Amino acid sequence: MRLSELKAAGRTPATPMNLALADAAGPAELQLLSFLRVLPGQRYVGAGVWRGRPVLAKLLVGSKAARHFQRELAGVRLLAQQGLTTPLLLADGLQEGEGGWLLFELLEHAQSLGDAWAEVENQTPLSDDQQTVLAEALTAIAQLHAKGLWQEDLHLDNLLRHDGKLYLIDGAGIRAEEAGKPLSRQKVLENLGVFFAQLPKAFEPFIEELSVHYLLSNGEHGLPMEALQKQIDKVRSWRLKDFLDKTGRDCSLFSVVDGASELRAIRREEEAAMLPVLAEADALLEQGHLYKTGGAASVGKVEVNGRALVIKRYNIKDFAHWLKRFWRPSRAWHSWREGNRLMFLGIATPKPLAVQEQRFLGLRRKAYLVTEFLPGPDIIERFAPYVDSGAAPEAELVALDNLFAQLVGERISHGDLKGHNVFWDRDRWALIDLDAMCQHNSAASFASAFARDRARFMRNWPAQSALHQLLEQRLPKIA
Repeated sequence: MRLSELKAAGRTPATPMNLALADAAGPAELQLLSFLRVLPGQRYVGAGVWRGRPVLAKLLVGSKAARHFQRELAGVRLLAQQGLTTPLLLADGLQEGEGGWLLFELLEHAQSLGDAWAEVENQTPLSDDQQTVLAEALTAIAQLHAKGLWQEDLHLDNLLRHDGKLYLIDGAGIRAEEAGKPLSRQKVLENLGVFFAQLPKAFEPFIEELSVHYLLSNGEHGLPMEALQKQIDKVRSWRLKDFLDKTGRDCSLFSVVDGASELRAIRREEEAAMLPVLAEADALLEQGHLYKTGGAASVGKVEVNGRALVIKRYNIKDFAHWLKRFWRPSRAWHSWREGNRLMFLGIATPKPLAVQEQRFLGLRRKAYLVTEFLPGPDIIERFAPYVDSGAAPEAELVALDNLFAQLVGERISHGDLKGHNVFWDRDRWALIDLDAMCQHNSAASFASAFARDRARFMRNWPAQSALHQLLEQRLPKIA
């Protein structure tokens, strides 16, 4: 197979695959055994065999292949020239009309710090295990900065543990200010802002403590916390906007179809499972356990291949109702975006899996939202034994404190914070029914909406009950 033919291979090229390449020693075949990452029509990363040796192959095709190849090669050489730990480049080449390739030593059984973080991220901040992962990352970043370099696409998956060493990968993102001389303070703050912005907000109180690991390996500049926090806030805002934009366009994270007859968005890894669910959503609802039916919405728990899901169908009640709904995004779409927003911000909610708006000549009709199922219980059921005594478990009260602190910190109002919309799940309180959720730009609009949320939440229990009085004391108020 020729390298240029990869452009038409789609997102899931068949393996094994043999590609004809060449290096200084002459032509040879690269046998690709698996693909690790695919950007269709542009970049394919996979594991294979080259001249009898295991390799990691980066294959670049399409109209931008030459530019991407040169960026990757320049970054890889910068890392090697500055003596930083990075996989050995074994062969590379660029052929006009075909594309470019870079073949690296394969670090077999390596673990990315992203995978290591996934194993510990749900622990209470800042646990020893979490600190170990973040300290490794910050040490590597400091060493990079000490050499005048930075990783533009800085995240934990670009750091690999292997045989007791930490490897820097992804040369395409490596930039130099002045190679061999320490990075300027402004560039340091900007790059560390990118790193810390990817951590949940719960880690903000520990940023100064974590920065010590950086300073131990690169003490060229002090790290003023106020300036660093400004960079973190700037990057965090940009990352959220970028992520929300992706929920509505076809990309590596989401499969999206936007046409005159439907708008459909599915998490990319769930596409095969969700397409049949959306196709049979009405029948599944009829067979499932209905929590709500008729009116503006029908909600039910369904079983699909042994997996519990929730389908919410947003109905059009009559012509007058349709006139109010057809011209604006559906409540299903709003809930899809808000559910993804909460997940991105680390606030517990059922994972949104798919959304579909039915359309006629672009005009909206019924819509469907599919999420994971939370078995509960909701907070009314969970706290029922403690209404009179107020002796609710401290861990669950702390979890409620944390939920409200997150909402305040992100300026998020729910819009209908009754107890049946707050579920206990994996030691956290999760929010459901996000039709009216809003993240506010101004403190004033949020304060008003939060006051309504808080008042609605407190009405779940009698005003004179011990539990109501306890929560009244604990839950935050905004002037």
